[in-house]
Amino acid sequence: MNYMNLNQYPVQLSFAKDRTYEFVDIYHAHQGMELLYVHEGHGRVIVNQQIIELAPGSLMCFRPFQLHRIQMDIQPETPYIRSLFVFEPSVLDSYLSPFASLQLYFQRLWKDPLEPQIFSKLPQQTILPLLNQYRDRIAHTVQGELRLEEQMFFLVALLHYLKGQAVTDRHTEPVARPKSTASEQIMEWVEEHYMEEFQLKVLAKAVHLSPNHASTVFRQTIGTTITEYLTARRIRQACWLLQTSDLSVQEIGQMIGLGNFPYFCQLFKKHVGMSPYRFKRSAGS
Repeated sequence: MNYMNLNQYPVQLSFAKDRTYEFVDIYHAHQGMELLYVHEGHGRVIVNQQIIELAPGSLMCFRPFQLHRIQMDIQPETPYIRSLFVFEPSVLDSYLSPFASLQLYFQRLWKDPLEPQIFSKLPQQTILPLLNQYRDRIAHTVQGELRLEEQMFFLVALLHYLKGQAVTDRHTEPVARPKSTASEQIMEWVEEHYMEEFQLKVLAKAVHLSPNHASTVFRQTIGTTITEYLTARRIRQACWLLQTSDLSVQEIGQMIGLGNFPYFCQLFKKHVGMSPYRFKRSAGS
């Protein structure tokens, strides 16, 4: 699990980075919002209990602490190059206050679960000059308030472009989404029941598969076991609650289906890299 700490500095931008030989396929979530733009490469992202295809020109928006997994089909002849922008949404929101309609669109993108999160086939002849222009400007700006201002101006410009693209997409004929696959049905079941004690046979019955078949299909499609996915979902929820609520660590463990308190603390530290107590303190700093 990868939880970027944006408390000390609210934005991290990475332009056109070649991840062909450094890519790691894991479930992760971030404290802030994440915008992922694919320059080269094909794959898929698993988010919101859905499997979404990625290709050059795709841009995905992930909300704070939204669990997701990116799987790229990487070969020596098919590199994976992406830009990644992670930021604290409340900081960008303050920069948008003079622009009412743009701020409203951003707030939907930030908080509305019904707002589309994928932008497909963005014209590279339009978006690449925008990225290159601001990458050079930011690189030549000294650290401090001036650099933060340039970074925020870039995010405002990118958001303005995406808003226009969203309007265009709404005027095109909607594409019917195919019926959920077995793996998506399993993820939907986990979303509804992750706070309960897990029993594979109960899940399998709900999706009309045998336990062995459910486990095999999920691992082949998603690349991980059902238990690993369930753990990632629980830890993501624990992080969210530790950051946003006044509940005790023990209460949070019970709320996410991990009533064994020592085991919850051990599992949290294994996945996040620090104890839930330390994470709660760092989130409040």
